[in-house]
Amino acid sequence: MQSRYPQKPGIDFILKQAFFYWSKTLFFQLIFSIFYFGIFFTVVFFLDGKYGILAQYAEAAKYAKDGLEAYSAQILKIQANPGFQYFSWAIIGTSIFLYPLNLGFYQIYRKIDLNEKLELGDLLAGYNGISFFKYIGYYIFWLFVYIYTFQTIILAVIWIFVTILVAPLMFFNNKRIFEAIPLNLQALRTYFLEIFVCVIVAVIFKYVGFALFFVGGLFTFPFWNAMIYSLYKTIFSEKS
Repeated sequence: MQSRYPQKPGIDFILKQAFFYWSKTLFFQLIFSIFYFGIFFTVVFFLDGKYGILAQYAEAAKYAKDGLEAYSAQILKIQANPGFQYFSWAIIGTSIFLYPLNLGFYQIYRKIDLNEKLELGDLLAGYNGISFFKYIGYYIFWLFVYIYTFQTIILAVIWIFVTILVAPLMFFNNKRIFEAIPLNLQALRTYFLEIFVCVIVAVIFKYVGFALFFVGGLFTFPFWNAMIYSLYKTIFSEKS
């Protein structure tokens, strides 16, 4: 790993850079969100029509007034239903399939750096060739560790920081998962404050569009990718 700059850049530099990439690609942010949520919710509503899981959750919510124990008992009944298992695995599978869509933004941001013409097909860069299976494999690994650690919350957050820069390292430097993670840890030791603050800002901004005005979330939801690219570009050189 090599620092791209003689002196460590400030947080404001990384944030301004991320917002620059995001603001230059609002059309692509919108297309991403329409495509992502269109597929995701199509699968959700199709499966719900078959298994009625959402209706079961709505019914279970009525027991919340009777206390946590009564509500939890209803949730456990839903989760014991075979239909819930099929529903859950299908949602996980859909999320895995959609993950490479995020990587297309890395190609778009790199093209902006190189002053190259952007194309809508750039969003699908993560689906090109056999690299698609590499990215899918990484996300399967990442997701199941995340699901397992989510019960503790803290470990899940640590896992996010440990892997925050793995995807761009794989995309630009062709690193394997277990080559990229040590580089990510090295970056985390050197740039912990910068990475911590930027992640917090990215998470808040990512969802603020849904909180303030729902449609705006279609533009802010993919902001996470701009922040990751800004961190990657700041911390790593192409010779990593």
